[in-house]
Amino acid sequence: MSHIRILVLTSSTGGGHDARAEAFAEWCFRLYRHSVDVRIEQMLEKSSTINRTGVGFYNWIQKRCPLLHTGFYAFVELLSYLNRNSVHLGRHYYTKVLREYRPHLVFSVHDCLNRGYFQLARKILGADQVRCATYCGEFSGGWGYSRNWIEPSADLYISRTPTARDFAVKMGISPEKALVRGHFMHPRAYLEVIAPAAKAQFRQQTLGLHPHRFTVFLATGTNGANNHFELLPALLRHAHRCQAIIICGKNHDTYNQLVQWRAQHPEFACHIEGFSQDVHLLMQASDVIVTRGGTTTCAKALHFNCPIVFNAFGGIMPQEKLTWKFFHNGNAALKIENADDFVEIIDDWMSHPAHYAQLRDRFLLLRYDEDPAIVIDELVNLAGEVAGRPYSRSPFPPRAETDEAESSENALKRPRQEKPRAQDPEAEPLASRPPVGSQVPAR
Repeated sequence: MSHIRILVLTSSTGGGHDARAEAFAEWCFRLYRHSVDVRIEQMLEKSSTINRTGVGFYNWIQKRCPLLHTGFYAFVELLSYLNRNSVHLGRHYYTKVLREYRPHLVFSVHDCLNRGYFQLARKILGADQVRCATYCGEFSGGWGYSRNWIEPSADLYISRTPTARDFAVKMGISPEKALVRGHFMHPRAYLEVIAPAAKAQFRQQTLGLHPHRFTVFLATGTNGANNHFELLPALLRHAHRCQAIIICGKNHDTYNQLVQWRAQHPEFACHIEGFSQDVHLLMQASDVIVTRGGTTTCAKALHFNCPIVFNAFGGIMPQEKLTWKFFHNGNAALKIENADDFVEIIDDWMSHPAHYAQLRDRFLLLRYDEDPAIVIDELVNLAGEVAGRPYSRSPFPPRAETDEAESSENALKRPRQEKPRAQDPEAEPLASRPPVGSQVPAR
C-alpha cells in the first residue's frame, strides 16, 4: 500500500519550530506507523544562502542582543510582500523537493514558510493534488504576530489559543478553516507523567536534589542563551530553602562553568544538564521556571503546571511579547529585566510562600488538557482527501498488548472535533478533558 506523504516546512530560528516538526513526525509514526510518510525540510537554511544567513543572524540576536530583533523583525515582514504569490528566495530547491516527493500535504510550522509556498505547491502539483496547512504556535495577536503566518489560501489554519485564532481571522484567515488546537509536544511528554506523590522521590533519586525544597528551573533554548550566573546569587542566599535545576542547551561553555560553580558552592543543591531531552520531566519536578518567552517552553510549562518567570534581560523579542502578553493579561506570570528583579521575587516568595501560591493558582486557570491525537488525525485526514485511501490508526494512549491488534475506527472518516479550551485571558472558559497518559515513577 502506498503511503500518505506529508512535507513539513520548518527552520531553526530558535528551537520551537523544529521541535513541533519533530513532534508531528513522531506522532504520525506512533499513530499510523508506515502508512504515513513524513519528510521534514529545513527549507530556509537548505534553499538559499540569503535565507541561511538570516537564520544565523536571528539566532545570534537571540543569544546576544534581543533588542536588535525589533528592526530585524520589521525587515523580515517584507517577505509577506515578496512572497505574495510565489517563492523567490530558494525557489529552485523547494521546487525540486515538490517534484521529487510529491506530497499530499504541505504542512508549515514556520511563519516564513507559508506565503508563496502554498501557491507554488499547487502550481507544480495541481490544485486538486495537494493540501496546505499551517500550525502557528503564537499565544496572542498584535505586534510580533508575523504577517508571514497569514496565507488565506491555507486549507487548514491551526492556532494555539482562541485569542491567536481570532487575530488570524482578523488578518484574513477564513473562520471555517481556523481551528484552536494544542501544544504539539512529543508523545512521550503525555505518557511520562510524574505522580504528585512521587515528585519528592524523583527529585531525590533521579536528580540528586532535596525532596522538599522550593525548586527553580533555570531554562534556556536550544541555542543556549542564558543568564544563569546573574540569577544564581538570588537563589544562593536562600540555599537552605531552595534549589535549582539548570539546563544549558548546546552552550558547552556555560555547562562547564556551571559544573565548576556547583563544586565551589556545596551549600546549594542544583542539578545541571546540557541539552536535555527530559525537559517535560524537569518541569514536573520544578515549582517555577525562569525562561524567555519561547512558545514551546511556555506551552510545556503551562501543561505541566509550572508557573513562569519571564526572562526579559536585554529586552523581549517581538514574538516573545505575544507570549508575555497572554500570561500578563491573565495576571499569571512575572517578568524580570535584571538580577535585582529576580532577587525581589525570590526574597518575597521565601518570606511569603502564599504570594507564590496565589500566582500559581492564577497560572493554573489558564491551562487545559487535551487529546493530543485529534490534531494529528485532522492533518492526516487532510492529506487523505488527496490520497483517497482509508487508513486506520493505533490508539493513544497505547492499549495493553492483547488489544494492540484492534485499531481504532478509520481516522480518515472521523469529523473534526472541537476540543475543550483553557481559560484564555481574552476568551470564555470551557470544560477541560482529563489528562492523557500514565504516571512515571521516580527513577
